[in-house]
Amino acid sequence: QVQLVESGGGLVQPGGSLRLSCAASGFTLDYYAITWFRQAPGKEREGVSCISSSGGTTNYADSVKGRFTISRDNAKTVYLRMNNLKPEDTAVYYCYAFIRSYSYWGQGTQVTVSS
Repeated sequence: QVQLVESGGGLVQPGGSLRLSCAASGFTLDYYAITWFRQAPGKEREGVSCISSSGGTTNYADSVKGRFTISRDNAKTVYLRMNNLKPEDTAVYYCYAFIRSYSYWGQGTQVTVSS
């Protein structure tokens, strides 16, 4: 059974950092591109960053460029390092994979940036 599980969210002050993890089970993560999305209250879900299956290609939303870094270090985990966090980064963060014609989402992890 394919599963994605996010972790690492929490409450952080503006300017702080967090590292989110997306752990996979039921499939080999490094065969597939992985995308991080986020959804803030009252807003649509938006793409934040994605990484290719090889890890050689990454992309970022303009709003997080220079602050967030996506990476993968083995066949089971993708990370999103978030630095210089801002209140507008507050959202539930999800990882996503499209595998053999199906879309898979994790349950999400809450990130709250507030003083």
